[in-house]
Amino acid sequence: MTDYTVIRSGRKSIALQMGPEGLIVRAPYAATEAQIAQVLARHGAWIEKQRRRLEEAERSMPAETLSPEELRALADRALVLIPQRVAHYAPLVGVSYGRITIRNQRGRWGSCSAAGNLNFNCLLMLAPPEVLDSVVVHELCHRLEPNHSARFYAQVLRVFPDYWRCHQWLKDNGQALIRRMTG
Repeated sequence: MTDYTVIRSGRKSIALQMGPEGLIVRAPYAATEAQIAQVLARHGAWIEKQRRRLEEAERSMPAETLSPEELRALADRALVLIPQRVAHYAPLVGVSYGRITIRNQRGRWGSCSAAGNLNFNCLLMLAPPEVLDSVVVHELCHRLEPNHSARFYAQVLRVFPDYWRCHQWLKDNGQALIRRMTG
């Protein structure tokens, strides 16, 4: 049987999530072990596909940990490039924005506050330019829709039709980039 971690919460259904830490089963408090086993059995092919995808991403991405100097250089590049990309896409999205901050984050590529301030991960400098642009557009669209609804994604795709391909690139390669920061 597959090793996995169960995280129980007030959710209504069982969901599977694969990451570098392994398989996570998110389950309602009331879910039984038998119900979890059924979901795992039903999604066995998906679980194996995700394991192979993660292994391939690990092999294809350089594993050297970035030094503090290298991280600083990435952040310095990001401080120049990302505001240019935000300024380019904000009129296309039709929004204004506040402050732009560059961070070394382990769990997010970007975020948008209620006040319109934007945060971006300096590791985006290691991604293809179109992936960076997809994150910029994603965060700017939160100025229109502060959620991940169908209306939100309609706005993202209106401005950046190739969004899902770039999103998949981050899913496939993002953890390898983050490992370069954390070792």
